[in-house]
Amino acid sequence: MGFYVTTAIPYVNAAPHLGHALELVQADVLARHRRLRGEHVRFLTGTDDNALKNVTAARAAGVGVRAFVDANAARFAALRGPLDLSFDDFIRTSADPRHAAGVERLWRAGAARDDFYPRSYRGLYCPGCEQFVDGPCAEHPGEPEAVEEVNWFFRLSRYTGKILEALETATVRIEPAARRNEVLAFVRAGLRDISVSRPAARAGGWGIPVPGDPDQVVYVWWDALANYVTALDGGLYERWWAGDGERVHVIGKGIVRFHAVYWLALLISAGLPLPTAIFVHDYLTVDGAKLSKSAGHAADPVDLAGHYGTDALRWWLLREVPPVGDTDFTEERLVRRADRELANGLGNLVNRTLTLVHRRAGGRVRAAEPAAGAVALLPGRIDRALARFDLRAATDALWSVVEEANRLVETARPWQLTGAGLDEVLGTLVYTCRNVTAELRPFLPGAAARLEAQLGAGAEVGTPAPAFQRISRPRECRAASPDPAPTSG
Repeated sequence: MGFYVTTAIPYVNAAPHLGHALELVQADVLARHRRLRGEHVRFLTGTDDNALKNVTAARAAGVGVRAFVDANAARFAALRGPLDLSFDDFIRTSADPRHAAGVERLWRAGAARDDFYPRSYRGLYCPGCEQFVDGPCAEHPGEPEAVEEVNWFFRLSRYTGKILEALETATVRIEPAARRNEVLAFVRAGLRDISVSRPAARAGGWGIPVPGDPDQVVYVWWDALANYVTALDGGLYERWWAGDGERVHVIGKGIVRFHAVYWLALLISAGLPLPTAIFVHDYLTVDGAKLSKSAGHAADPVDLAGHYGTDALRWWLLREVPPVGDTDFTEERLVRRADRELANGLGNLVNRTLTLVHRRAGGRVRAAEPAAGAVALLPGRIDRALARFDLRAATDALWSVVEEANRLVETARPWQLTGAGLDEVLGTLVYTCRNVTAELRPFLPGAAARLEAQLGAGAEVGTPAPAFQRISRPRECRAASPDPAPTSG
């Protein structure tokens, strides 16, 4: 058994934005949590290099496509440090030799079932999400382009029944339920065949050629979705995709249809297993608007982590974003959350506990019986919350234990106690702090490491020191960061 978790792979037509950070941190927490529970985990992310948007952006910048894509892809890979990510693999669809060969294999498998056919097509095309639309795109402003061309089409309609069965039986589980209901309504309305290639001339030759037809390149979404299995070369495929473990995709709400419908059809056509779960998050906004440089709304995660710290940024992303509903970001909210809960809450609890142990008990604490109340229930609460992809509920569970422990300090007043009563309170506080810190590892790995060093083990505790710096106030407004790249595959 194993736990294979992936993010969507973003276009690299611009720099990363805070929405990308949200998805990466969410997936990172899931991966770290399963590792903490002793499970085998593989965490994949990467970049979608083959989009026409990347070609258009490179031309606008006056830069060669390869140089442009390489530079921006490197910026996504470099998020590992500022966000404290633990991904095991990073795939690039234009540069990784695993990918093109894997896409060709999947295409040929579908072709063997007669699932592709050429067709002249005329319709409206949204360059933002790289798909044909029936009218104005809900995700991107501006009028869609009128396009007439010959493409390869995929017989999506052939797989309506199998997709519906997989969703209705929760063979493929979609969380939250609201997103599952949307997908079910879409499939039940009937599926139409879809275009899965683009003329190579329109793409400037950029992309993966259609097997047997070099005048066409594989549609970017067909190409990008495949990364979840093309990254698993050799024995990795048997272990992480063909086995009995969990296969979980973490994605944004704007690309649910691609993952919960088109991706399933691609896999069924190729005779491959389906994912087991699709976890969907909503959008982050700034002043109520979706992140966008062109509209003056953007947030740079590298800049935010550099100024406020990785702990503060990760904590805001995990504490403030609900399972359903867009979340508005401001630096003021990040500061308030970090100061109240990290510096004044958890940090103060650990610091005052260790100070009391040193002042009242010579730096040693007697082993306490496992505490009752919230701390005893904490691991189970976190497990259940993350199983339903509710990261805010998981951090709520952590915060409730911190609050309970701080109330114990105020009500028990250990600075006035002596003897067994003092030993019991100090032991309970140290036990609680150590358990909270252990459960904190997936959420704030850097902070957890600092706290573990302070709290020590057994009877010995370390020297108290501030674990979180108070930020107090946000900085002045700055210029907007580069435009977010819509997320693909």
